Amino acid sequence: MIVESYDENGAKVYEMVIRQTLQDLQVSRAIRDMKVFADPREPVFIIVVEYEKAASPITIDDLAEYEYKKDENNLYIRVKDETYLPELLQKLWEIEGRENIQQPSRYEIIISNPKAKVEGIIIHDPQEDLKKKVYDAIFRIIPEGFRVIDHLSEGNVIAMVCSDEIIKDEWIKKRDEMIKKLK
Repeated sequence: MIVESYDENGAKVYEMVIRQTLQDLQVSRAIRDMKVFADPREPVFIIVVEYEKAASPITIDDLAEYEYKKDENNLYIRVKDETYLPELLQKLWEIEGRENIQQPSRYEIIISNPKAKVEGIIIHDPQEDLKKKVYDAIFRIIPEGFRVIDHLSEGNVIAMVCSDEIIKDEWIKKRDEMIKKLK
């Protein structure tokens, strides 16, 4: 992690704040690299974060077995792993409507008159969860009052230029240079 600023003491203090924030949100180990540029005289704050890849998404096929009975027009789902059962139900409610989903037991779900295929549906995506945590950390790190934000997210890199004024082109160029140095 590099915090760049004309004020060396301020940079050291900000580095401590960043480390504490990442620790509090339990994402410090997931951050591969981070570069920060702060100049309160401008005022500008640029942050570029590269985070690790998370585990593969969890699909319905990882959690359950399912069988469509044409004569009843019902889809029967037998849950093998209830770890993500609340998320599975939420996803099924979104797709099929809550009124079409019955759960007679903890390990059994019945979908009446199913309209969509459930095969391969992503139930839980650890990469998205990690990305949300990284965003949460970034928004806690950004100085208060710096609410004009230019945002860039590509792959596993998130970059933001923040200010309380209109974002200048030179700051965008600085962000792009920081991204290149990161890779």
